[in-house]
Amino acid sequence: MMRNIALLIVILLSPMVNATPVRYAIDQQKTGIVLSWHAFGGILSQAWLRGVTGDVILDPANEFNDQIHVTIPVATLVASNSLLTWQLKSDMFFDAARYPTIIFISDRVVTLQKDHFRVFGTLNVREIRRPVILDVMLKEHNLAFLALHATTAISRASFNMDRFALVVDDRIAINIDIQARPGRESTNHAQ
Repeated sequence: MMRNIALLIVILLSPMVNATPVRYAIDQQKTGIVLSWHAFGGILSQAWLRGVTGDVILDPANEFNDQIHVTIPVATLVASNSLLTWQLKSDMFFDAARYPTIIFISDRVVTLQKDHFRVFGTLNVREIRRPVILDVMLKEHNLAFLALHATTAISRASFNMDRFALVVDDRIAINIDIQARPGRESTNHAQ
């Protein structure tokens, strides 16, 4: 009898245990961002950012509690050649010396269909905050691992990075691959 009562309690409490929010810490080694744009009439250029830190919080009981908070160190930026890398880190563009981090904080995560989401948030580049919308695909999700792929595009001019406007497109495409594991909150949430 006692065993049946214990089993009943476990069964009744299991959904409550599974419905608690899960915090995933972003894996710096396995998370990367690719920026791409066209210059000189159509030549594709790219730059890569690594060392991304932050958290993804998923609440199966209430999607309004889902959150993404990402901090990106500009110092990790590497472009297709050393001159372009230097230019992008200089005050012509990101100004890494004055603004060492880029920050994204989600405001709302909306489920479009299974494993496909729209994430609304704020991107902070050079202390300029602009709304952005990410199109996110959940590649893998379980209690031990989370993998997401997100895309968006921004305007360089919106963040006062409009140098060489005659030869470099204003639109910057952003591809993000995030891998994360359950863990404590990241400590790198400077704004």
